[in-house]
Amino acid sequence: MTALTYTRYELLRTVRNRRFFIFTAAFPLLLFLISAGPNRNQKIEGISYPLYYLAGMVAWGTMGAVMAGGARIALEREVGWTRQLRITPLGVVAYFRAKIASGYFMALISIGLLYVAGASFGVSLSAGSWLEMTGLVLVGLIPFTILGIAIGHLLSPDSMGPVLGGSTALLAIASGAFGPIVTGGVLLDVIKVLPSYWLVQAGKSAVGGGGWPLEGWVVVAAWSVALAGLAARVYRRDTGRV
Repeated sequence: MTALTYTRYELLRTVRNRRFFIFTAAFPLLLFLISAGPNRNQKIEGISYPLYYLAGMVAWGTMGAVMAGGARIALEREVGWTRQLRITPLGVVAYFRAKIASGYFMALISIGLLYVAGASFGVSLSAGSWLEMTGLVLVGLIPFTILGIAIGHLLSPDSMGPVLGGSTALLAIASGAFGPIVTGGVLLDVIKVLPSYWLVQAGKSAVGGGGWPLEGWVVVAAWSVALAGLAARVYRRDTGRV
């Protein structure tokens, strides 16, 4: 099996998974429509409500999309599919690249649907701001993509659902995706250490055209490096490789 063939297979399997599509694309869109519609003329923290909630739902939906690759890894481990793949010409890098590509593909679908809904509720940004927001979101998803791979090699398929659903919801809530939780103090400093905070901030930062401050880049990079080390360690332990 070639790397291209396997990647195509992963993309098709992702699109055909209705439950996956509902929870990572349709559900965030539905929440956005229900909440942003009646409050389209309101503001939160000086930002229009539709744009604020758009940033939050993009963060929540895309987190779930890229981390869900871990659920597929857990299932493939249980049925022995990953063991079979290791005796084929398909390399380890190609295997994980396909998982990452499918997660980002689903994330882009979620982003596109939410952008269209946001525009229909009056969210108006320049082309550069839309691109900047999208770029920051895609970068901000890197640590969550790696985290999904790591827990896919740690947990069973039965435990993946609650862990993924609960962790993404908690991170989204704590990071202000559904509305501001804290506006200052020590607790805000703690929340700023989470990569999910900067994923939510991606949409808001694009409004002023300033992007993330240096702190955001450092947090996302540090989590990405740390989680990459964890993912490599649990993969070697799971497969018995040295």
